[in-house]
Amino acid sequence: MNGKKRSTHRGFDRDDAPDLSGDGWPETFAKATIRHGRPPLAKPKVSTTIRLSHDVIHHFKAGGFGWQARINKALLEWIREHDTP
Repeated sequence: MNGKKRSTHRGFDRDDAPDLSGDGWPETFAKATIRHGRPPLAKPKVSTTIRLSHDVIHHFKAGGFGWQARINKALLEWIREHDTP
């Protein structure tokens, strides 16, 4: 990992922003529901520690970003293929 984050700056021009000080905006903001974060998931992922072989980690990390999600997907596929009801 290189520790660099992508820039979120999109060239915002303050002149393009609407004037929110009048025309009913304060009332609209007062009625707005404030939400924090993502909505809760029905089945959230569980944080755990697992020891995997170097070859497994190397293979998935070689695919770049999202390697942990790919390991999760591979394990889910294995379960579907090998789970006998």
